[in-house]
Amino acid sequence: MLTWPHADTDWAPFLSEVIPVYLEIAREVLSRQSLVLVCHNQTVQTRVRELFENSQIDQSRLYTVVIPCNDTWARDHGPITLINENGESKAMDFTFNGWGGKYEASLDNAINADLLKATFTSAQHQVCSMVLEGGGIEVDEKGNLLTTEQCLLNPNRNPNLSREQIESELKDTLGVNHILWIKHGELDGDDTDSHIDTLARFAPNNTIAYVQCSNPNDDHYPELHKMERELQALTNQQGESFNLVPLPWPDPCFNAEGERLPATYANFLVINGAVLLPTYRQAENDQTAINQIQKAFPDHEIIAIDCLPLIQQFGSLHCISMQLPKGFLA
Repeated sequence: MLTWPHADTDWAPFLSEVIPVYLEIAREVLSRQSLVLVCHNQTVQTRVRELFENSQIDQSRLYTVVIPCNDTWARDHGPITLINENGESKAMDFTFNGWGGKYEASLDNAINADLLKATFTSAQHQVCSMVLEGGGIEVDEKGNLLTTEQCLLNPNRNPNLSREQIESELKDTLGVNHILWIKHGELDGDDTDSHIDTLARFAPNNTIAYVQCSNPNDDHYPELHKMERELQALTNQQGESFNLVPLPWPDPCFNAEGERLPATYANFLVINGAVLLPTYRQAENDQTAINQIQKAFPDHEIIAIDCLPLIQQFGSLHCISMQLPKGFLA
């Protein structure tokens, strides 16, 4: 699922740069699986179809739905979908409050309810009052959930819930059984309060790929070094350490106002048979990231996507996308 950028979002000054990125992601996804596009209005929907046709992108597995939206961060406003042993899917509709009230998000918070009324969906719908963004959690196939204290314990999310209550809610709603907390790690320019998907991600075979800052002169070094030590100390439910694959630290990227942007190679997207990896026009670092992600995902094709335009709005590839598992589409 992608939510398409339009002129009424903060993408307005960057549309000419960012839409080609969306088209490239859509092309790669549609070559392997179906794609759902949320379009702000009929005009956007028509324009999207024209763009796909002009770009010669196969639309046979493309589903578009018109739903008003404030912004395009589908990872955080999209449904977090569960599948039971019978293959039936349930879309968990958590509350999205604009990353702790930083941005207007009332339209985005209503997207899931409207999406699940669409004729092409078959998932059950469960509304959850807990505030939770998809980028704030990372879940593997063994029931482990990795998250950060800065995000989930932040009083701007669920101020009335304790750590223990949040853990209980995650276990009850998502079916996980082992919560792993990270205290350290943050990126300049990140306004999500340290989403885990910018820092450390699960990969197959008991593996975690994570950002590693090896430059002691970089402002990020103390926090990311502490995070690395935390990851080294983590164990799964069997008491085994995780296999750690460090990702390179990108050279600093800045916007026109001189603000450092949150470039991170951890913000990759796993699709059917491939991993879409954000790159930032840094030849050596980009290639190292490709090599490292290939180690973490040995059975996947690694496809680099130039995401320098995306970080102008302080997010990257994983942030703008949400996977919808088999069984979600009718």
